[in-house]
Amino acid sequence: MTHTDPFLALSAATGRFSYGSPRAVTLAADARRALFLRSTGPTDPVERLWIFDLTTGQEHLVADPSALAPGRTGAVADLPPVERRLRERIRVWAPGIGSFAATADLATAVFALDGRLFRCDTATGSCTELPVAGPAFDPRPSADGALVAYVADDALHLTSGGRLSPADGARWGVAEFAAAEELGRSRGHWWSPDGSAVLAARVDESAVPLRHFADPAHPEREPESFAYPQAGGPNADLQLWVLRLSGDRTRLRWDDAEFPYLLAADWEGDGEILLTVADRLQQRVLLLSADPATGVTRELSRTEDEFWVDPLPGTPLRLSDGRVLTSADTPAARGLALDGKALTDERLQVRRVVGPWHGGLLVEAGDGDPADQQVFLLDPDGGAPERLTEGPGVHTVAAHGEGVLLLVSASLDGVRRELVGPGGARTAFPDLSAELPYRPEPLLRRVTEHGLPSAVLYPRGHVAGNRLPVLLDVYGGPGFQAVANEPRRWQLKQWWADQGFAVVTVDNRGTPFVSPEFTRAIFRRFSQVAIDDQVAALQALGAEHPDLDLTRVGVRGWSYGGYFAALAVLRRPDVFHVASAGAPPTDFRLYDTAYTERYLGLPQDNPQGYEADCLLADAPALRRPLLLIHGLADDNVHPSHSLLLSQALNRAGRPHAVLPLPGVSHMLPDGELERVAAVELAFLREKLGLGRELGATPSA
Repeated sequence: MTHTDPFLALSAATGRFSYGSPRAVTLAADARRALFLRSTGPTDPVERLWIFDLTTGQEHLVADPSALAPGRTGAVADLPPVERRLRERIRVWAPGIGSFAATADLATAVFALDGRLFRCDTATGSCTELPVAGPAFDPRPSADGALVAYVADDALHLTSGGRLSPADGARWGVAEFAAAEELGRSRGHWWSPDGSAVLAARVDESAVPLRHFADPAHPEREPESFAYPQAGGPNADLQLWVLRLSGDRTRLRWDDAEFPYLLAADWEGDGEILLTVADRLQQRVLLLSADPATGVTRELSRTEDEFWVDPLPGTPLRLSDGRVLTSADTPAARGLALDGKALTDERLQVRRVVGPWHGGLLVEAGDGDPADQQVFLLDPDGGAPERLTEGPGVHTVAAHGEGVLLLVSASLDGVRRELVGPGGARTAFPDLSAELPYRPEPLLRRVTEHGLPSAVLYPRGHVAGNRLPVLLDVYGGPGFQAVANEPRRWQLKQWWADQGFAVVTVDNRGTPFVSPEFTRAIFRRFSQVAIDDQVAALQALGAEHPDLDLTRVGVRGWSYGGYFAALAVLRRPDVFHVASAGAPPTDFRLYDTAYTERYLGLPQDNPQGYEADCLLADAPALRRPLLLIHGLADDNVHPSHSLLLSQALNRAGRPHAVLPLPGVSHMLPDGELERVAAVELAFLREKLGLGRELGATPSA
């Protein structure tokens, strides 16, 4: 389908304005060079490997997929299933080189392309294909670049020709689903600094139920299956082993029955491994030191919370002087502590610890409006934080090295990438992405007694006094902030507004970055707080904005937002008049363990909470138009979620619409999102009566 709408056509052609943006930037140990992935321009989707010389400001191409594998450029359909699923977990959809690993000096880089393994000399751009035992996945070079460890057919291999892991029926060297999707760990093997051993995850999924996927559009193809840990059921059995090139093996021992989740692991030196583990409900997180020779572990720190230990990327962290940095939340603020002593106060909401830098600690944090994020340098000895960024927007550290930072400053005025060197000297980092077509100006407000972050977008050129149907464009779930001063997230919302809607977005309690108390309001129950807050916010905004016609309210969302959209018309048809629900998890008893149990607990212990959040029993109550959209290859929220709700609606005699997307996963690929948006627009316009007389009653 060719997009006739200019914005949708431009969005599809530019990968939602991401093609040509640098990604996965890695600085050399001496911070003089940077490796990164980027395509050649704003309409080229294929990511290549580049090196940038920070001293000269020059870049050159290291690896071009079209030259290495003519006709096969890393398209998703060509990838081994294990790599395709990892890309899904880390939300990478562009073809080409999806990821790479390099030595500390960036002299050698390795990557997999369509299951083939390449090693590159970054100085010359010479790339050599290495022989592999099968379709290669996640290659990692030793410290000197002489050897490469990689996964093929669920086994860990070396490019010297040997199989490193035993043939025992388990999967070796990979991250299990829960780790990659929900716990922030996407890898499963790590080289020792001296190159004599590899720390490897052993994953036994024999007790985990299988999920099956068949493509109805291609009945001639074999269905796929993979292990999916369902709430209340068994997880993968995970072990960590030190596999020595000599053939010796040592298992790391901790109370993995009590602490089954591995959040992070790495070598701290040839004689020590640090690992972070959590209990099943993630109310206790331990930092452990392990002896690779004996496998014995000892506890370095413990973080506990009666609700859940909210993941704070970069923690726990042991500093060079032995002190341990941990998260230390109060009801009002996400904070940090060193050896149990508070390092930050309630003026900062810490969002990520980047790491040590210039004798301090780099962090990303909010210090006022949750729509903004700044970069700070903290004094580990308790001095005042130094703010390194200015102005509204979402400021992040994309990479850091000896005396150098790569800052990305995204505001409603655009995105700026700058290398900040000694003395504050700034150099632009090469970015070839398309300019954003317009500057949206969402009207940001905190509303209701809970201070809910909210935004209203009007059509460009809107004339006051012209009342508009309302479109609630929502997410509303844990882990994602929708209302932020970041430009790309408002481009599609502005397009929706320009179609004749007043677009409203609200972060209800349960979403991040306001305060721990705000986030934890959903403990043991998702739906009630979300629906109450969104309705209250709509009413508050309607009182402030007389052009919002609350007699015509549509709601759309994807994933948790799709769940909320369906929830809205099922339980509050007095407020919401039509819904488009994309990939909704309609029954959280069928969703994964690590995410669901963190917030709702075990289904066996909280059956009322799970039942209250399930939408299937609400089917007979539907009296508003509902469109269900689901990718039939979705391995995160299985398409059965939408099909089960559709089945319940059919049995209750409630008309509704279903848009199946064959071959589409949870991430809508380039072009698919825009095609779906066009379908949603037609549905919402019809059901809300857009174009009829103002104030007309929406069709039911």
